[in-house]
Amino acid sequence: MIYIWQKTNSKILRNLKNSIFFLLIATALITSCQITETIYVNENRTGKIEIIKLRDEQSYLQLAGENYSKEEKFLDTTYVFRDFITKYSETFSKLTPAEKAVFQKFENANVHIKKSSYEKEFRTTINQNFNKIEEVPDLYKTEEYADDLKHNYALSAEEHYYNINYTFDGSHFKRTVKITDSIALKKQQDKIVALKNQISKFKINQSLLLNYHFPRKIKSVSNTNGGFKS
Repeated sequence: MIYIWQKTNSKILRNLKNSIFFLLIATALITSCQITETIYVNENRTGKIEIIKLRDEQSYLQLAGENYSKEEKFLDTTYVFRDFITKYSETFSKLTPAEKAVFQKFENANVHIKKSSYEKEFRTTINQNFNKIEEVPDLYKTEEYADDLKHNYALSAEEHYYNINYTFDGSHFKRTVKITDSIALKKQQDKIVALKNQISKFKINQSLLLNYHFPRKIKSVSNTNGGFKS
């Protein structure tokens, strides 16, 4: 995705529905998750990114059936990824330099997880301030990497088949999803098709919304499905 703008205040909202981005919310087919990715970019290119994953309760109720009312879970926790590196320093110290570099990219990520079957709220919020957008890692993988440190899992065991990165040169903003493993991608696509067939009788709500705020007015967008709000 490419954004080009001229001066004045505005924000852009874009609802993505193509197949690559649908893979990012594959879990929504099971838990009916609504994902919102919000980015604020300042005039000096600093800013903040926030990703919110929220379980849609009406959709989940259809999937869970009678088990919905029996669900008993409560978790409310907040952590900074850097703290995981410190807490599990023994595991971290045994990693190769390349593996350490992967984890260190996430050290400024802040995570808040709330799972409450009593309040019917299942929400994960991940955010990070940045000096430039290029330093932001693929935050959708934050929880997986935290689990890797906690349980001493090998990075090679991760079945990641895509990577998200951002660039901004002052005039052009890009959000790029790169497929890194075509075989794993095909396996995931097959799983999604099978899962969609299994739940086709339900009215499931899942979405991925990109909500971007820029200090200047957008002149053009590479995808015509993009929307603007002043």
